[in-house]
Formats: sequence, C-alpha cells, structure tokens
Amino acid sequence: MQIRDLPYTDPGRPDVRSGPRFLLWLGREQLAGQAKALVWGVVHMAAVAALPMVMGLAVQAVVDRSGARLAWAGGLMVLVGALIALGYTMLHRAAVTNWITAAARVQQLLARRAAELGATLTRRVAAGEVVTVSTADVEKIGWFVEALSRFASAALTTVVVCVALVVYQPALGMVIAIGVPLLVLAVLPLLPHATRRADEQREKAGRATELATDTVAGLRVLRGIGGEELFLTRYRGASQEVRRAAVHSARMWALIAAVQVVLPGLLLISVVWYGLGLAEDGRIGVGELVTVYGMVAFLLLPLQQFEEIAMAYSFSRPSAARAARVLALVRTAPAADGEEYGEPPTGDLHDPASGLLAPAGLLTAVVCGDPDAAGRLAERLGGHATQDSDDVPSALLGGVALDEVPLETARAAVLVQDKDPVLLSGTLAELLDVPSSGTVGVDAALAAAQCGDVLTALAQASADDSGDPMRTRITERGRSLSGGQRQRLALARSLVTDPEVLVLDEPTSAVDSHTEARIGEGLRRLREGRTTVVFSSSPLLLDHADRVVFAPEGEVVAVGTHRELLRGTPAYRAVVTRQTHEETARTAERDAGSRLETELARLGKTEQIEESA
Repeated sequence: MQIRDLPYTDPGRPDVRSGPRFLLWLGREQLAGQAKALVWGVVHMAAVAALPMVMGLAVQAVVDRSGARLAWAGGLMVLVGALIALGYTMLHRAAVTNWITAAARVQQLLARRAAELGATLTRRVAAGEVVTVSTADVEKIGWFVEALSRFASAALTTVVVCVALVVYQPALGMVIAIGVPLLVLAVLPLLPHATRRADEQREKAGRATELATDTVAGLRVLRGIGGEELFLTRYRGASQEVRRAAVHSARMWALIAAVQVVLPGLLLISVVWYGLGLAEDGRIGVGELVTVYGMVAFLLLPLQQFEEIAMAYSFSRPSAARAARVLALVRTAPAADGEEYGEPPTGDLHDPASGLLAPAGLLTAVVCGDPDAAGRLAERLGGHATQDSDDVPSALLGGVALDEVPLETARAAVLVQDKDPVLLSGTLAELLDVPSSGTVGVDAALAAAQCGDVLTALAQASADDSGDPMRTRITERGRSLSGGQRQRLALARSLVTDPEVLVLDEPTSAVDSHTEARIGEGLRRLREGRTTVVFSSSPLLLDHADRVVFAPEGEVVAVGTHRELLRGTPAYRAVVTRQTHEETARTAERDAGSRLETELARLGKTEQIEESA
C-alpha cells in the first residue's frame, strides 16, 4: 500500500477486543509494508555493523604496511557507506509509509463508525474522547506501527552481530554476548513505572481536552450567564495537572535513557580494558581490537531502538484501547449492512421496549419528562441501538425490526433529528441541498419552520450584497446564529428531506412561544399524511398533535389527546405545566372537589325535577 493509493477501498474489520489485539490486527494488515521496512532496516543496520570491521581491516593493513589490503579496505568502506545511505533512506521511506497508512486506516475506521452511529456516538463516548482518539491517539498508534519494523531489524541485527563476534573473537565475543542481553533486561523493571506515569499523563490530558471541547462548544451560553471565567479557571487547573504529570513522566523516561547510556558505556569500557590485556599478551591484533570496539559501539544504536519501541508501545497501548472502545460501538445487527433489502419498510412505528406506538400518517407527540430518556427512546425509534444495549428489542416499522435492515435502508425510512443538530459550514442553499423525496420544496419547509426572520438576517449579512439569503455562508455548527435560528434551520432541513417517518427530539426548545405555536401548526400541515413523532413537553406543540403519549422514564403509561391527558393524568399535567409535587396534589384535590360539587349539584337538580313531577 502506497500513500498515493489512499484512502483504502475497505479498511477492514478490526479486532477490537482489546488494545493489544487491535495493534496486532493493524500489524497483520500491513505485513507487506512491515516486511519491506524490515529488509531495508537489516540492510542499514548490517552496513553500519560492517563499518567497524572494514575499519579494523584498514588499521591492520596500516600496521602490516600492506598497500593492497589498505586499498581493498578503502573500496569496501565506500561500498558500506553507500549501503548505509541507501538503507537508511529506504528504511525511513518505508517506515513513514507504514506510519501514515496505519494512521489513515484507523481514521477511516473511526469515520465509518461515526457515520454508522451518527448522533448516538457522542452519547456513548464523550466528545472530547472522540477528538482525542481521532487526533493524538491515531498519531501514537501510527508511531508504534512505524517503530515496530525498525525494532525488528535492530533485534535481528543485534543477534547476528553477537554471534559473529563470538565466532570472530571468542574471548571478547562471549563478554559482549552476555552483556548485551543484560543491558536490554536492565530497563525492564523501570518500564511499568514509566507506563503508569504515561497513562496518568494521557488520562489528565484527555480530561483537559474534553473540558476544552465542552467549553468552546458552550462558549455562547457561558458568556450569557457569566460562567466563562469559571470554566477557563477549571481549564487552567486541568492544564497545570497535565504539565505536572508530563514532567513526572519525563523524569522516568529520562532515567531509562540514562540507563541506556551508562550501562552500554560501562560495557564498552570493560571490553576495551579486557581487549587491551589480550592485545598486550599477543592473543589479538590491533585491528581485531578496533573491530570489536567498533562493533560494541554499534550496538548502542539497536539499544536505542529497544528504548523507542518500549516507549512507543507504552504510549500506543492505551491509545489503541480507546480506539478499540470506540470502534466496538456498532449496531446490533451489523451483518445486515450492505445486504439487498428492497424498498424501505412502511407502516406503524412501534417500540416494544417502551410500548410506544406511532400510527402511520399521524402526528404523535411524546412527553418523557427526562431529556436523557427521551434521547434514548428517539435513538431506538431510528434503529440506532448499539451492541451495549442488545437486551433491548429493536423498534419495528410496519412489523420489521429496524436493526435487521441495512443502515442506509433504515435511515431512508426513519430520520431522527437530534436535540442538538449540527449545521455544517457553507451557504444556506448547500445546507438545504440534502437527499429528499422531492415532494417538499425548500420554500415550504422554511415557511413551516418559521424561518422568515432568519432569512432576513442572513440577507443582511450577505457578503456579496446580493441580498439573497440562500447565498449567505453559515459558519461551522451555525455559531453565527442564535440557538432558535439554528433549531429552525435544522427543522427546515429535516422537512425538506421528507422521510416516511420523521422523529424530532425537542425541535423548539430554544424558540419563543409565539413562534413555537406557529411551528406546531406548520409542522402538522406540511407533514399531513406522513408519520411524525415529536419529543416535547411544550403545550403549544402538544395541542397540535393527533395523539400524545406520556412515557415517564421511557415507558408508556398513558395515551390520549393533550387536553384528555391534562384532565385525567395528574403526572402528565405536572410535567407539561411544570408544577411541583405539592402543586399537583393541590390541583388534584381541587379538581376532585369541583367534580364532587358538580355531581352533587346534578343530583340536587335531579331530586327537584322528581319532586316537581
């Protein structure tokens, strides 16, 4: 796989049972690239290891006053130098390719999962963690994949060099063959401590990222209530904790680096001291001593690769675990995606878990009282349940389980508008250019969503002085608009789509009461004959519904019209009128007293009629 071939046609199905398994899966998916980097790494390392031998030959040729052997050694030195340059260049090229392609594969997997889950992703995982996984964690995973081939080539070359030294000069070779493994094992007791400190640093950095993301997302609200400085103070505190944790972690890695320098230095001094004794006794030549010295000096390079792979793994393992945790969030029936299914199902929308039924062609309002319960129920109605809730049955559309049909088919049948819909940057025309049935025009959708004042504001803000609001650019997430304006434009976009079933979660929570009443009327008129489910506790919307379902804590307890439920269900009245428990009890007592007085009056009139007769 080359960088120019990205993106992948299919990034594959990852093993997400754990972080190490995910890293192993990535390695298997890049065997060709890893093998290529390994080959060039061996060429580079072998050439570097051969250089001391060539230098030893040259020194011995000078000692023996042999011009021919000196010239031969010079030629070998030029060849080895060329191999070092070629090997390093190609190793770097192959290793970086592995890094980029691995990062691209992970990013494609995350993008595919985000597209499958939609708005439910940030309900399962914090938005800050999603940002961390798709940026910093991807880089760390790519670093480990890139370092793996260089580590493998360094390990292989180290074994070969130690064996060659034992054969070439047994006395010194045995010292080196015993000393090098001890050097590698010397840092193992320090790695768990370094890993724990690195994990602590990443955890605090993740919390700081989440806090920063939430603060930026809610900056408009924070400024409105004067809470901006409070959140900035919290972020400063979190940032200082990250700094202290980073320094704490860096000290341990500095200690490991110092050990990797001091111990090889002691080994080198020991070899030179022992070798000088052998040279004085005439057991080895000066050239052989130079060769052995150079080989020991070369072994410092592979030891650095051992330190790097340990650091890369300790940093990438929790990153891979976070990525695997996000990638494990899939629909309950992922095998159905991509299969041929035919036309989207139609009919009544029914959720067996809550008992909610939305008859086809009617406007059904749902009152939960709990926004989180409403959000979960809206997810199920759209077939967006995930495997962490596989004990909850799927919603049925026309008797067909939505999680048993392909994702595209389910989304074509049921459109769920989240309570915090996202407006992408671009012109208003681009925002409303969405897949649709073609039945509902843009003007009709904007009118039903009461976007007249929004269009006027956009026309005034038009950069090209055309006065055409459809050509006015909207900033990312609609941050240049108020909350109510964003909600109405998002509602217009959903109405343009004109799905068979439209589920709206609190579509008017940021809109004033007069506009909300007109939206309820426009929504009922425009969606006539289509199935519409609105999650809201606003009486102005509930009064326009064909039927109202009261589902506190996500379970249906009463069904009727808005006025029927107001009269007959005290708990419902408490939710939609925002009454306290005591107020509800007093209202119930007053209503009971009124009914009793009415009944007594009716009985009194009946007795008077009977007496007159």
